Amino acid sequence: MKVLALDAKELSIRRVRQNDAERIAALSGQLGYPATSEEIRGRLKSASAEKHTACFVAETKERGVIGWVQVSATSLLDADLSAEINGLVVDEAVRSRGAGALLMETAEKWAQKMRCKRMSVRSKVIRERAHEFYSRLGYEHYKTQKAFQKKL
Repeated sequence: MKVLALDAKELSIRRVRQNDAERIAALSGQLGYPATSEEIRGRLKSASAEKHTACFVAETKERGVIGWVQVSATSLLDADLSAEINGLVVDEAVRSRGAGALLMETAEKWAQKMRCKRMSVRSKVIRERAHEFYSRLGYEHYKTQKAFQKKL
């Protein structure tokens, strides 16, 4: 994989738009969650309607959208209002260049505006590089668990 240069001065964060669907789908595939542009458009429409969810993209003028983050706030009975990163990916060609940290900072600021008391993120056990990234940002490993799901 060739690593491309990234001009940090041109890097900006903004709310996601429907016309970002194709690029978000490609990035989701890099994360291991393939989706079509049409599927992403539908999901963006649903997520945009949620007042307790926000989606942001990182972009440069030269490369366009190079990453995205989705964050949500949840009211829980057993804890104060909390936020969680539901997804984060930066194009593998420009990782470790600051886009991920800027996306996380934006998500954290959104969570603070929502009056969340903490932020959490889940990461597959095999994603050691991601674990190091979150640790560098001040996140602490606090739990190991198994995840279960059932198709409805």
